[in-house]
Amino acid sequence: MKVYSENDANPAAVKSELVAVIGYGSQGRAHALNLKNSGCDVIVGVREGGPGAKQAAADGLETASIRKAAANAKLIAILTPDMSHEKIFEEEIAPGLNEGDALLFAHGFTVLYDRVKPPKNVDVIMVAPKGPGDLVRREYERGAGVPCLFAIHQDASGDAKEKALSYAALIGGATAGAIETTFREETETDLFGEQAVLCGGATELVTAGFETLVEAGYQPEVAYYECLHELKLIVDLLYEGGIAKMHDFISETAIYGDLVSGPRVINGETKERMREVLKDIQSGTFANNWVAENQTGKKKYDEMLAADLNHPIEKTGAELRSRMSWLQDGAGKK
Repeated sequence: MKVYSENDANPAAVKSELVAVIGYGSQGRAHALNLKNSGCDVIVGVREGGPGAKQAAADGLETASIRKAAANAKLIAILTPDMSHEKIFEEEIAPGLNEGDALLFAHGFTVLYDRVKPPKNVDVIMVAPKGPGDLVRREYERGAGVPCLFAIHQDASGDAKEKALSYAALIGGATAGAIETTFREETETDLFGEQAVLCGGATELVTAGFETLVEAGYQPEVAYYECLHELKLIVDLLYEGGIAKMHDFISETAIYGDLVSGPRVINGETKERMREVLKDIQSGTFANNWVAENQTGKKKYDEMLAADLNHPIEKTGAELRSRMSWLQDGAGKK
C-alpha cells in the first residue's frame, strides 16, 4: 500500500481551472474554503437565498445557482447529501457538462449504486476525507490535515488520478496521507463502519449497557456516566494510540475485565450479525431500501429516529450535560 503525500500531487491540475463546489454544508464549506486558501478559483453552487448561499457569501466566496456554477467549472465537486445527488445531477449539472470535465464526490454511494450515471466523456473521481467537515477545516487552518481516500471511477481525460491527488492536497488531505481505493471499497466499508461499529453498533452497545444497569436497580445517572460519558475517554485513547495506548492508560483491573468479558459481549454471534449487515450492503439491499424509504416520505425512518431520541438515556444525559460547563455553546470561546 502506498500512502501519497503532497510531494506526489501536482496542484496545477486543479488550480488551473475553475472549481465548483456544489452544496455548502459541513464538507462543502470545508472544501470550498480550503481550496480558496490554497489558491484555487472557487465558485459555490447553492440555492439562491438559502442558508448555504448566505454563509458562503459571508465567508467571502463567490456563489451562483447550481446550474450556472457547474456549467462554468471544469471540476464539479458534488457535496450535497447522497439522496439529493440524482435530482441535482440530472436537472442542474448534466445539461452543462463538457468533454473533459471532472465530477468529484466525497462518498461513492450514488455512483456505485447507479443513482448518478455520468456520461463517458468526463472524469469521475472521489476524494473522501476521513473526518467531518469541521475537522477538515480546522486541521487545514493549523497547517495539518485529515487523512483521505481517493478513487478513480472513470478516467476520460487520462488525468483523473492527477486531478484527484491535486484536489486531495489542496484541501489538506495529502498532508496527513492519501490512500487510493475504489468507489466500491470506500462505499461498502464506510456504510459497514457506520452501521456495525461507529453509529449503529456503538449506540446500541451504549443503550443496552445503560438499560442493563438501570433494570438491575442502579441510578440512571450513574449508568449514564459509566456507559456513555466515559466512552469518550476510551475512544480518545484508541484514536491516539490504538488498543496499546488504551491499555497503557487504564487499570490492570480494567484490562483484565476487557480481556475476559469483552468476548462474552462481542462474540461469534455478534460477528455473524455483522456479516449479515455487510452482505446487505454488498448486495445493494441496504441502498435499495434507503432509496425506497426516501421515495416514500421516510415515515419508518422518522419513527425509528423518534424512538432513538426518546430513549431514557437521552433525558438523563441532557440533564447531566447541562451541568457540564465545558460542553455548553460558547464555552472557552472569546
